[in-house]
Amino acid sequence: MIVERIWTGNAYRNFNYLIACPDTGEALAIDPLDHEKCLSRAKVRGWQITQVLNTHEHGDHTGGNAAVIAATGAKLIAHHKAGARIPGVDRGVKAGDVIKVGRHVELECMDTPGHTLCHVCLRSHTDQPALFSGDTLFNAGAGNCHNGGDVGALYDTFSRQLRSLPDDTQVYPGHDYIENNLRFTLAREPDNTAAADLLPQVQGHDAATAPVTTLAQEKRMNTFFRLDSASVIAGLREQFPELPEQPDERTVFARLRELRNTW
Repeated sequence: MIVERIWTGNAYRNFNYLIACPDTGEALAIDPLDHEKCLSRAKVRGWQITQVLNTHEHGDHTGGNAAVIAATGAKLIAHHKAGARIPGVDRGVKAGDVIKVGRHVELECMDTPGHTLCHVCLRSHTDQPALFSGDTLFNAGAGNCHNGGDVGALYDTFSRQLRSLPDDTQVYPGHDYIENNLRFTLAREPDNTAAADLLPQVQGHDAATAPVTTLAQEKRMNTFFRLDSASVIAGLREQFPELPEQPDERTVFARLRELRNTW
């Protein structure tokens, strides 16, 4: 499996992805908003885009569909309940469905509601596992729930699905927000050494060369995985005095997301 991460350089700070089979040159385009860059990169690499996958229905992820499909004839894949929100879906996928690219590449679909209720993440069946997480999990952060999402569902996705993935899973999100997310971590947990160590490396960084984190790193520096941290809880109780001394993790997650909404 070859992963080509494409930095759009737009105001939304989107990443687009091409996932290619090295044997056949067939490729899957994930959320190819910047269709010109995606098509150009595929041409340079000698790849044929045969499938497009939308992680969810928001326009900054679906906006390049028509142009890519018109140029390549690719089939469009999305969550099985997203058809009314994403025009032209050829294949609706559920949890456990596998998307094959070329001869050997297999990507398993995860049904990951929260940012929206029809959100898909993909995890690779490879020796070095990878997660294409859309707007569910960001490097050092979590998706918002403003436009058709639900914070309780997002917590369940984190606690029941993402947390149990292998620690060496590489995380490929839909946007580059790592610098701001690390600053939020340190505001909530000032003694987080993992976040403090990484922040200087990404300050004012070129997102085209942004680091690819692993799930093990995320568990150390991503506030939304650190729900039992004494520092996180103490800081939350200063902001929300009504919280008990030991709030449950679902409440901690929701309060963190509430604070991140205005960060």
